[in-house]
Amino acid sequence: MVKLRLKRCGRKQRAVYRIVAIDVRSRREGRDLRRVGFYDPIKNQTYSNVPAILYFLEKGAQPTRTVHDIFKKAELFKDELITGKKFLK
Repeated sequence: MVKLRLKRCGRKQRAVYRIVAIDVRSRREGRDLRRVGFYDPIKNQTYSNVPAILYFLEKGAQPTRTVHDIFKKAELFKDELITGKKFLK
């Protein structure tokens, strides 16, 4: 099973995160299938590759709760594609 989750990057006390599609059995810093976005909590900036995110969601990938909240806050998906219970199991 594939998940969309955060992968920590950056230096000490200055974390930035990549939003990646990764196998659920892999560790947090493990090898990802594809980078689909970027999140900087300090500057509150988000970059998302929407076609890649939609591709993985259509294939059955599950976003983690944090990634789902980032998507909602960035207003990427105003329709019910990602806000429904289908993607949050």
